[in-house]
Amino acid sequence: MDMRLAVTGGASGIGLAIAGSAREAGWQVDAADRTPGEGITALDVTDAAAVARWVGGMGGLRGVVCSAGISAATPILETDPEVFRRILDVNLTGSFLVAQAAARAMVATGMGGSIVFVASVSGLRGVQGRVAYGASKAAVINMAQVLAIDLAPHRIRVNALCPAPIETPLVTRLHDAETRAQWLSRIPAGRYGRAEEVAQAALFLLDEARSSYITGHALPVDGGYAGAGVMA
Repeated sequence: MDMRLAVTGGASGIGLAIAGSAREAGWQVDAADRTPGEGITALDVTDAAAVARWVGGMGGLRGVVCSAGISAATPILETDPEVFRRILDVNLTGSFLVAQAAARAMVATGMGGSIVFVASVSGLRGVQGRVAYGASKAAVINMAQVLAIDLAPHRIRVNALCPAPIETPLVTRLHDAETRAQWLSRIPAGRYGRAEEVAQAALFLLDEARSSYITGHALPVDGGYAGAGVMA
């Protein structure tokens, strides 16, 4: 049976790593991103009609990873409301639209499947300067829980990954030396994660044989950040 997987944000960072690892694992991958490239479909995840066309062009969809996202590091008093709205539109509404379209396709085939949202530890813990990003990712985590309930009768599992900082182009742009030092002082593993590590967690949640009884779960991939207390 073909394993068809849709991945948004597939042109770079975590999405790129997931798409590549999934192909190596035998998935037939359709990747999309706002920046098109070789093997990458141009897609604005906030455009419901475009999302429906993209998903509708796939047959036998069994998995989807919603990895498209944007961020900004701005204190609340300096946060532009339009930036706040844009971050929620891409990270939350975009994830909803992709998940809804994918779920409809999976229900139509009756084969079930797995939906994985790429959330963040910023959705589990308050992170300075991440008012919009943190709100969007917290909402994504809750959405995964709600969809897990709604879609369980159709044998569709829904989970969220919650990475700490991962070495990606986005993090490279946002994290200066001071920011890195602050994060590293709070991550027990003492380092940033690798995109491939998040990809392996995603493959686990996509694999029916290995994670068939896991749904509605938020899985930190964070070097121990979410569970850490006082550190020396």
